Amino acid sequence: MISLPLRLGFLASRNGSSLRAIVGAIEAGTLAAEPRLAVSNNRAAQALEFARAHGVPTEVIATQTDPDAADARLCAALQAAGVELVVLSGYLRRLGPRTLGAYRNRVLNIHPGPLPRFGGEGMYGRRVHEAVIAAGAAESGVTIHLVDEIYDNGPLVAARAVPLAAGETADSLEARITELEPAFFVDTLRRVASGELILPS
Repeated sequence: MISLPLRLGFLASRNGSSLRAIVGAIEAGTLAAEPRLAVSNNRAAQALEFARAHGVPTEVIATQTDPDAADARLCAALQAAGVELVVLSGYLRRLGPRTLGAYRNRVLNIHPGPLPRFGGEGMYGRRVHEAVIAAGAAESGVTIHLVDEIYDNGPLVAARAVPLAAGETADSLEARITELEPAFFVDTLRRVASGELILPS
């Protein structure tokens, strides 16, 4: 059972656009949540600067040298902060078994295309938009899903279709999807907080 307000942890490798939007909604009083911790594998991530400026505790956990130790440290940090729901905001590392086990069905990721058709290992960012265009699809979308051991494989939580415009390019589609993602993440968390959207137990 998830407590209210939502106790959120964030994982980000770069800018953390969704983190920024979610913290902004919390500060504005439009999302019943608490930002408990922001973690990055990148010491220079702008997401960490933003989090610190907004009073969110931060931690840097490198993952390349010893992934198992990093997994244990991440899991411990999230639990020590009282995090109940983890938000991936452009986190560019696969989560380890300890973190996934402790947060089964409690890690949310946003994907810039329809799943499962345009997902899987190596399908992220621009590659997704290029694949959508190459497939001649009539629409793309934004998908929020739960994270498990396989890339883009966990249960779908919410999705919003984005019809392709005439002459759509990967550049234009990426710009449209990127603009939609943060607000869609906030809206999805509001639905979780209100009880309208129930995550699997």
